[in-house]
Amino acid sequence: MMIKVLDKDDYDIKKGLKDEKEAKDLEGSNQGADHRDGAENNVKDKSIKLSFRNKGFQTDDEESNQGKRNRDDDYPWDRSNMKSLTINLKKFEKLDDFASKHETKGTLEQLVKELIHDANTDLEKTRVIWIWICYHIEYDIHGYTNKALRSTDPDVILRTRKGVCGGYASFFQRMCSFAGVQCKEVSGHSKGAGYKVGQKITGGVNHAWNMVYLEGSWHLLDSTWGAGQSDDNVTTFTFQYSEFYFLTHPALFIMDHFPEKSECQLLETCISQQQFEMSVYVRSDFYTLGMVSYQPETAVIETVKGKASIVIESCQNLLFTFHLDEKDTSGVLRLLDNGMMLDVYPQQTGQHVLQIYARRKESEGKYDLIMDYRVNCSFVDTSMKIPKCLNNPVGPSWLSQKAGLLNPSHPDPVIHTDDGCCTISFKTDRDINLYCTLHSDEIQMTKEMERRHIFKAQSKDKVEIKVQLPQSGTYVLQVFIKSGNSKEYTYLCNYLIISTNTSVRWPVFPLTYSNWAKHYDLVQPLEGVLPKNSNVSFRLHIPGVIGVCVDGQSYTPLTLADNGYWEGTCSTVDRKSLSLMIKYINEPNTWHYILNYKIEEN
Repeated sequence: MMIKVLDKDDYDIKKGLKDEKEAKDLEGSNQGADHRDGAENNVKDKSIKLSFRNKGFQTDDEESNQGKRNRDDDYPWDRSNMKSLTINLKKFEKLDDFASKHETKGTLEQLVKELIHDANTDLEKTRVIWIWICYHIEYDIHGYTNKALRSTDPDVILRTRKGVCGGYASFFQRMCSFAGVQCKEVSGHSKGAGYKVGQKITGGVNHAWNMVYLEGSWHLLDSTWGAGQSDDNVTTFTFQYSEFYFLTHPALFIMDHFPEKSECQLLETCISQQQFEMSVYVRSDFYTLGMVSYQPETAVIETVKGKASIVIESCQNLLFTFHLDEKDTSGVLRLLDNGMMLDVYPQQTGQHVLQIYARRKESEGKYDLIMDYRVNCSFVDTSMKIPKCLNNPVGPSWLSQKAGLLNPSHPDPVIHTDDGCCTISFKTDRDINLYCTLHSDEIQMTKEMERRHIFKAQSKDKVEIKVQLPQSGTYVLQVFIKSGNSKEYTYLCNYLIISTNTSVRWPVFPLTYSNWAKHYDLVQPLEGVLPKNSNVSFRLHIPGVIGVCVDGQSYTPLTLADNGYWEGTCSTVDRKSLSLMIKYINEPNTWHYILNYKIEEN
């Protein structure tokens, strides 16, 4: 797993401001503008207003143009645009390509002149500087662990091509000054390397970033996190460009960046340190993948009767997975249209870290970490057992609907059955083949039991999956599908089936042979083991055949009733097994086996 890098106690905002007057102005603008003390007293107010207003940093030009625009205009987050400024990234493609590949052996000022040669606006100048830094400055791993080795001097960083976050911020600010772009350094706290979800902020500032003045207002960016990521232990750094941290909307930037000076939040209503600490650890991929909201909105969740629930809303259908404490998957995750719902059941009391991942269906199995919660569990629900064989997500979803299984009889992925039986049905809009298996962690399931406690019936527009549990317990029904010209079955979904009735004892279904077609329907008998010395009634729907019989002491024919079902009775006296056979129209002289029943021995 890759995480963002931050630095501990390596940056002071005054060090980044080369003009003494600029430093004083910045400090002065903070007087009377810090809302943190009042907000911290309002413990119930945990939400963040998703809009911002640029104020507190006004230049002489801004004052002279006061009548041309309303400085108090709000910039609400519309849950789609992640930038604080409307930009067309395609228009940057040529500049981005140039900046990402450009090399120089000159001074920093010469480098800036080379970079901005074809940049016509402050936005374009900012962009080429940002791209050059993100593609050429490596995070200084050794400087992170050893203060004596780190430097924030822009000339040193240009020579070594390495820096910590304070170095990135000062380097960016110096390049902007050469380009004539107003830029300031910002110091504060971030949720990066070493951060634990729900932890309190202690000690001095641990991260630095920048704000630039473009098109009449201030905007935020973080070139350290834009350049790449380190591993968990900050021992290696990988260049991995992130567009998210360029002119990030303040309502999103505040999720993992808390500035020392509140006006640097650029929020209409500043959030408090306590609100920042209590907010969910939302990663940038949450937004880049198109997710827009989540519940609960607090980082720490208390379980209720052993369960904690999370709901995520997205702009598109995504795949999700999760881990408790990095490897436990004790939960039921259900895909929703444009989102997901997750119920987790910690198996031990105490604190647990819940990490949720997501990806687009077409992204070849790579899941991105999108958010972290801390789950406090005071009670373990022992009645809810999550089998190791359960594959999340569970139950029907847009995935099964896309495969052709519609209108599920059981939309809830967890099925409770008192008698140990259930029938799951779907409408179908195409020709599909299903293959189902039953699994359990509680009893030894043979291969025969996995297949023969399930019986499928399929018509032109409907499919039924009949399940009879061998005994009480918690089971996983896995459903595989083969459609079109495909030669192999692929996993589609699974259900969690639970029965607490200890009297449940169901035998296997009858054995099906290859001639048993998917559109045949067996009404009775469904038990694969028949009572001895008894007369057994048979009833089946088998269209397109001219004969059906039971192989008893002699062939026992079944009769085709007016309702289209083949019906009849056969004795099990002195029999160890019974088989059903059919005769096709084009093979009137040949019987074909379709089902086999065993007879009780005792």
